[in-house]
Amino acid sequence: MEIAVAPPDDDRALAQGTDKTPAATWDVVEPNARTVPVVFASPHSGRDYPTEFLAASRLDAIAVRRSEDAFVDEIFAAAPKAGAPLLRAQFPRAFVDPNREAFELDPNMFEDALPSYVNTNSPRVAAGLGTIARVVTSGEEIYDARLCFAEAKRRIETYYVSYHKALRGLVEATRERFGVCLLVDCHSMPSVGGPMDNDRGRRRVDFVLGDCHGTACAPVVTDMARQALADMGYVVTRNAPYAGGFTTRHYGRPHDGVHALQIEINRNLYMDEKRITRGPGLPELAVRMGRLIQALVAVDGAALAAP
Repeated sequence: MEIAVAPPDDDRALAQGTDKTPAATWDVVEPNARTVPVVFASPHSGRDYPTEFLAASRLDAIAVRRSEDAFVDEIFAAAPKAGAPLLRAQFPRAFVDPNREAFELDPNMFEDALPSYVNTNSPRVAAGLGTIARVVTSGEEIYDARLCFAEAKRRIETYYVSYHKALRGLVEATRERFGVCLLVDCHSMPSVGGPMDNDRGRRRVDFVLGDCHGTACAPVVTDMARQALADMGYVVTRNAPYAGGFTTRHYGRPHDGVHALQIEINRNLYMDEKRITRGPGLPELAVRMGRLIQALVAVDGAALAAP
């Protein structure tokens, strides 16, 4: 499950990507013992904003956080108690997005030409939400000036590659130990569809489960998650408006015994979306997500086995 980073020989070192990695790029909250074939990950709840990034942004401290899945790591904090590791990105999504291909970049953001291996035509790039985002999810432009490609490469080398090396290690260690692995990718979504979304202006349901339309995760697992949430009174949809991002598509390989399920939580359930602050519903939501976690870690390993 290697991440395809950059084909040219002079970029081979980027695939290694650890020598320059700050200690705070990500962390893993480990259980006392890994007793279940499940890994939880929170790629978008990081809030360690580099000073130089903030200085280059035209947005204020609140606006630049619009893309952040704020507090999702806290909402799923019960995962280690259930025997599963929880991987948490510490860097913010607006700085570099690990739920994209390694090089999905908008050429209009850069002052120099991009290498031929860069994907400049994906729907994510068109929306301004590539690996290095042009806008936050509310549609506001992040930067005053164009970037140089060397800066994008530095971020990807330092943060993106390191995060996926950690995630890949967790998935592979879990599969080696248990024969199978379920990766739960944890996110939150604005309560109303944004300017780049197909459901623009519409109020959203409580939860969206994304399994890439059944190709990334066994339907029995998605069904189990949906039923657990419905039993708690939540309104749940599948694959609309989010079917799963890069992580779900890349790691979800049921025929290899690895399943990936993306969970999107409506932010109105637990936070003040304008001020990016915790709301009164967060503690109860965390308790309920503890119940969902228990349901997911109880999945029968046979259901995850390669057919």
